[in-house]
Amino acid sequence: MAGEIPPAQPPPAVPEPEPDPEPDPGRDPYLPFWRWRRNPLRRRSDRLRAWIALGLVLAVLVAAPVAMFAVGDGAYRHYRDTAEHERRTRDQRPAVLVHDAPRHPEPGSDESKKVRYPVTVRFTGPDGTPRTGKTEVEPGLSADTTVLVWVDADGAVTGPPLAAEEIRSRTMGWAVLAFLGVVLAGLAAHAATGLVLHRRNLAGWDEAWAATAPRWSRSP
Repeated sequence: MAGEIPPAQPPPAVPEPEPDPEPDPGRDPYLPFWRWRRNPLRRRSDRLRAWIALGLVLAVLVAAPVAMFAVGDGAYRHYRDTAEHERRTRDQRPAVLVHDAPRHPEPGSDESKKVRYPVTVRFTGPDGTPRTGKTEVEPGLSADTTVLVWVDADGAVTGPPLAAEEIRSRTMGWAVLAFLGVVLAGLAAHAATGLVLHRRNLAGWDEAWAATAPRWSRSP
């Protein structure tokens, strides 16, 4: 019938609020520092381990740069003196190929421009006597081709003196190794002390349980 009032409708259901998620202990920002916080489960060994870890971190932060600088400086001096000695005792001499150098499978390619093949050469030593040796040459060179070889004071074919770039790269390599060595030593010391303290804790728990177990096993 027109004009009738519709019956009252029940109010819409209000959704219940979702419960707050339980805190995740793995996300506790203070969890890594629990050994520094007061709590009834903290033991003296836990506090000692925290102090040892802090001491090792500080020691590594101080010792690693010092070792890196000291080793790097020593390596630089060594390779600099080595390069100076090589420059004094080595020189380039003309040498003649005894036989043809192997040909590259792809002549004219970029790879063939970089590859080198060992070939026997004949040259005159520092004492004036004829000598033979092996050096690396470009592919495809024919016999009797003249090339330059580096010869040391004993008349043996050798490489060129150390260049400045080689000195820098070798120095940096030793410096980085020294830095990593100090860091690894610190990590090893931390692991060793942690293992010792862990075994000490286990021994303490065994002693405490040995004293407490009879009370739990005593019949009423």
